Amino acid sequence: MATAAPAPCFFKLSSPHRSALPARRFASRDAAALRTRGRVSCGGGGSLSSAAPISYEFSDGSSDMELRLQLCGVDISGPRDIHVDANDTSLTIKLKRSGSLTTLMETDSLFDRIKSAETIWYLDDDQLVINMKKQDPELKWPDIVESWESLTAGSMQLLRGTSIYIVGDSTEINQKVAKELAVGLGYTPLDTKELLETFAKQTIDSWVLAEGYDAIAEAEGVLLESLSSHVRAVVATLGGQQGAAQRADKWQHLYAGFTVWLSTTEATDEDSAKKEARRHIEDGNLGYANADVVVKVQGWDADYSKTVAQASLSALKRLVLSDRKLPDKKSLYIRLGCRGDWPNIKPPGWDPSTAYDSITSPDTMSLRVMVNVVEEKRYSPWVEIHGAADDYCLQ
Repeated sequence: MATAAPAPCFFKLSSPHRSALPARRFASRDAAALRTRGRVSCGGGGSLSSAAPISYEFSDGSSDMELRLQLCGVDISGPRDIHVDANDTSLTIKLKRSGSLTTLMETDSLFDRIKSAETIWYLDDDQLVINMKKQDPELKWPDIVESWESLTAGSMQLLRGTSIYIVGDSTEINQKVAKELAVGLGYTPLDTKELLETFAKQTIDSWVLAEGYDAIAEAEGVLLESLSSHVRAVVATLGGQQGAAQRADKWQHLYAGFTVWLSTTEATDEDSAKKEARRHIEDGNLGYANADVVVKVQGWDADYSKTVAQASLSALKRLVLSDRKLPDKKSLYIRLGCRGDWPNIKPPGWDPSTAYDSITSPDTMSLRVMVNVVEEKRYSPWVEIHGAADDYCLQ
């Protein structure tokens, strides 16, 4: 069922070169307590910053969460010296010392949204305790911040085994990012290039010279059909003219999983990249426009594969949170035989040959991500989410 398109929402992911918070330090007995009570401590991530090394404990209940920061050795006279600023997706904690404010913790990329108006805090001996309420009580938070570690841990509850297909302009980029995702999620890595070359006993390039691009696309389409029933897999597909995914009529079995389009671009700013992505989607000539998630990459450096993977996983998280039934819909689509009727799944017995025009690009919420590599080889990813009611920015 088609849905109206509300105003888009944008957020900016953190750069991997931002100063990382040093690893949290706990006594051995504290670490044991964390494990038995289901709490976690988080190593330094790019989305947290502080003026000095700190320790914290984080626990997630059903709708309430608790953050405890160690204040041992911190010279404060009382609650008036503590300033806590909580917004839906950000948290800043500052201490007043010698007449000036010192940042104890700052993050503008909480794992998800909180009810900021219901945030309370108090002092408990040498700890600052902050209680927060989640906007989505069903979502389990692995940690207070969104990072590669928390995303890979938290995505399991959302994806629920649904496979991921990486499509796009470059086979190499597809392979590198797919590998990072597979390792992080504990999924099986699959590579259509390697599988096809093993089967044909020749390289893709020699195969193209002998039989042309269409033959490769047909062969990959057959392979994707056999892979469509697999779960917990990240599939790297062929890029560019070689791949089946570039052809809009070859998506029947790609719809079996969540698809991420890694799209190279010459755009130099966020607005240009968004306009380019929207133009490709509206044009509809490229099969890639059918993807659930679009990642715009300007330039490429394999050392930053994990950054692109993190941006993709963050976007997939937002996608599933917009419709918790998406994994079940994917599962149903597979059980009915991947007939091409995504996202408007038809009843059993429906004949695809009688309704070819129903095979269209998804009208479920879509996300557009831009990942930009500048000369200093820093990444600045942006995510555009169609289907959100408000705007916010994470850095």
